[in-house]
Amino acid sequence: MALANVHGTSSAKGPAIDLSNDIEFRAVTKRYGAVTAVAGIDLAVPKGAFVALLGPSGCGKTTCLRMIGGFEQPTEGIVLIENRPMNGVPPYQRPVNMVFQHYALFPHLDVLANVSYGLRQMRPAIARAEILRRSEEALELVRLGGYAKRRIHELSGGQQQRVALARAIVNRPAVLLLDEPLAALDRKLRTAMQFELQTLQRELGITFLLVTHDQEEALSMSDFVCVMHAGRVAQTGTPREVYDAPASLFVADFVGKTNHIAGVVEPGGVFRLANGAALAAGGSATGSAAAVLRPEAIRLHPDLQGEGLAGTVTHRIFLGSTVEYAVAADGLGEFLVTADRGKTDQTAAPGDRVRLSFDPAALHLFPAGTAQS
Repeated sequence: MALANVHGTSSAKGPAIDLSNDIEFRAVTKRYGAVTAVAGIDLAVPKGAFVALLGPSGCGKTTCLRMIGGFEQPTEGIVLIENRPMNGVPPYQRPVNMVFQHYALFPHLDVLANVSYGLRQMRPAIARAEILRRSEEALELVRLGGYAKRRIHELSGGQQQRVALARAIVNRPAVLLLDEPLAALDRKLRTAMQFELQTLQRELGITFLLVTHDQEEALSMSDFVCVMHAGRVAQTGTPREVYDAPASLFVADFVGKTNHIAGVVEPGGVFRLANGAALAAGGSATGSAAAVLRPEAIRLHPDLQGEGLAGTVTHRIFLGSTVEYAVAADGLGEFLVTADRGKTDQTAAPGDRVRLSFDPAALHLFPAGTAQS
């Protein structure tokens, strides 16, 4: 587990650019006065993929979305859609549509009129029969076939979101841009709509680009995740790659829950913890290091006999199928442990002395001082 091998941004320059990509950023920078919102990024979104731009507020993800949609122009670099440069091209001339966080539906129009609005603005004009056919087809795709004459205020939040989706796909765009479209929904409905969006994307076969700060949303819905930080691409990859092999401490912290362990990698690949415990880290790099460990990689034992870290349970949180424990490990600080509640050997109560064990291979090591890189 050499530091040199696990630290760094293996995909910071993005995937290779070719004609199979629907969206490409080539050295794109966006400045607002003295503020750099996007800093020279390269990005390629494969044709027909569901891609999530994930990151905290202010990381540049929405600015990227707006540059694709034509609502902002790059200060430097080129944005391409379907291999055509889009710099200077207005939004209405781009083969994209956007679903906004608050849907932006017309309250004075019924569902059908909302969905058909874009088609009715097209020039040369489309025949009324064709507009009706395509609008009804779009409503069927989003499971709202019987809602054409409903008013917007008569719909639930999830139904309004589906109307916004139907309005966006009725023009048959090459790319559908989703600006945190599930943020206004409650948790149960949000989960249901995640399935709906995945199904819709598969049925349409067009590229979906989702902007979100919700890690669970990005991991569960997308084919590829692009994690952004401070205007740059921190890592790109499949959800499993980003979660299981974070390229930096920032990615590890932002994508999923983590435990931090400080220590020193000694000659021979031994990772020495602050309390003197030693783990087999492997590799040839030495020096101060920070390790991250996922809570589900830790096993909690009610007996103190055997290898592992001793500690005291301070909190227990019941989450249905799992239980989360906060454990104060002797000399190391607090650890978060996620346990399957069906495993009786992993039950404990606050105040219990327990032993924590894990496979050293589950540790991700980074050089000390790179916490936010």
